[in-house]
Amino acid sequence: LTANRWTRAQLDSLIAAGHLDELRSRLCSRMSFGTAGLRAPMGAGFNRINDLTVIQSTQGLYSHLCRYFPDLSSRGLVVGFDTRGQEESGCSSERLAKLTAAVMLSREVSVHLFSSFVPTPYVVYWSNGAQIASPHDKEILRSIEEELEPWSASCWDEDLVDHSSLRTDPLTQINSCYMDELASLCFHRELNSSCPLKFVHSSFHGVGHVFIQQAFQVFGFAPPIPVPEQKDPDPNFSSVRCPNPEEGESVLKLSLLLAEKENARIVLATDPDADRLAVAENSDGCGWKVFTGNELAALLGWWMFFNWKESHPDPADTQNVHMLATTVSSKILQAFARIEGFHFEETLPGFKWIGNKIHELSKTGQRVIFAFEESIGFLCGSMVPEKDGVSSAVVVAEMAAYLHNKNLMLNQQLDNIYQTYGYHVSKTSYVICNDPPTIQKIFSRIRNFDGDGSYPKTCGGIQIVHVRDVTTGYDSSRPDLRSVLPVSRSSQMITFTLQNGVVATLRTSGTEPKIKYYTEFCAAPGKRSVCRLEEELQKVTAALLDKFLEPEKNNLIRRLV
Repeated sequence: LTANRWTRAQLDSLIAAGHLDELRSRLCSRMSFGTAGLRAPMGAGFNRINDLTVIQSTQGLYSHLCRYFPDLSSRGLVVGFDTRGQEESGCSSERLAKLTAAVMLSREVSVHLFSSFVPTPYVVYWSNGAQIASPHDKEILRSIEEELEPWSASCWDEDLVDHSSLRTDPLTQINSCYMDELASLCFHRELNSSCPLKFVHSSFHGVGHVFIQQAFQVFGFAPPIPVPEQKDPDPNFSSVRCPNPEEGESVLKLSLLLAEKENARIVLATDPDADRLAVAENSDGCGWKVFTGNELAALLGWWMFFNWKESHPDPADTQNVHMLATTVSSKILQAFARIEGFHFEETLPGFKWIGNKIHELSKTGQRVIFAFEESIGFLCGSMVPEKDGVSSAVVVAEMAAYLHNKNLMLNQQLDNIYQTYGYHVSKTSYVICNDPPTIQKIFSRIRNFDGDGSYPKTCGGIQIVHVRDVTTGYDSSRPDLRSVLPVSRSSQMITFTLQNGVVATLRTSGTEPKIKYYTEFCAAPGKRSVCRLEEELQKVTAALLDKFLEPEKNNLIRRLV
């Protein structure tokens, strides 16, 4: 079954203890593609990340690639890794990367394996650089099923990479190319070099520290102050409850304390693989403001278009400009586009859809200058077709420096943006559901809420005017009742548009056992009663959660804040 003694011991222990349900869970299903590749916890079992499943997945990938690329052997495969691992499984990201390389090398395919950990954006996915999307995901899974038996002992040999002439190390070249291209996002270097603002950065025990330091140097800044307890790689993430900066202030405590001690106004936090970014600002006696993904997108979208206009004064140039967002994200970019005259498009959740849309638009000479997903994933420019915490962090720093020179803080500028384009008040959270049949039951009930095939008609006492169900392909707002977004039957997603302008979405996570919910109140420019907007939004959000998901009845675990 496996040459890894740690995962073999895990299974032996479960068998000895008679934990049949756990064994069934681990052995009777396989990993599948979610919103971001093949994702699973590390550990023993066919639906876990471990030596065997990585070897199987790589063998399947090889078979799939052979069908698309006759020159695969010379073209090669790029393999990167981060700092994550699980000691009790004998697994580390680096070890699994070497096994991936070993499988390819055993078939005489050249491998470009990074010699050290790198941010996710350094590693491209398909040949267009974007994450794998349909139909490749399903075809790869089929190929994996056909290649379950490891081909040879070489596939288990993680030392193969050290003495193969087919292995190259792209680290120096790619890092140099990345930093050179990053300079194209620097618009006000003269202000950066004299900026009095101090920045604190946490890499959450991941890969971000060294790359953020270099990025700040490219922009002419002094390096940010690192959080010492979280600067170095640690697969156990020993200083945080949850190594996800998306969780907000509760996981940023060490960063905020250091910032107060160092009198730093801005905190930047990248997740362990440095593709997401959280930002907090000290509001001069009013405590810390931790920006949501939607709020940061409003700032970054404004900033990118502001600088685009500075260098492209001809209004005709705007016709080729695009911004993108996933459909569960804020509609603030749509408000920008409506007033400023550029194009805005939505995609399904997951940056793979954004990355592939960027590639599609580039074929016709269109330029994407900003894209985001609300879960603190941002792409400034189109350096890589993937969310990028490193470039986003230094762009935020330059924006903060520019605004500071105008006696403005980030939060003040956010308010200015809302006054110009309309207030967009949003709420995003989730409940945890560890029982897939319960999730099916919840969404089936919503689809038959008022009788067979009848969706809910109100939410929080407000009339629902449109329903879009991407899982089934239904959209009541369209003349043909068909959703414009591609049908996604493998996951659940229903969006309600209410009479008062609130847009509310329920969807299952593609990577975790969560039902996520998103609500947003989009006000017209000039409306100032933010408290009233927030009250109405809270009422709808509470009804969405309590009446549609029924957490207590369905034993759902509410998010701990």
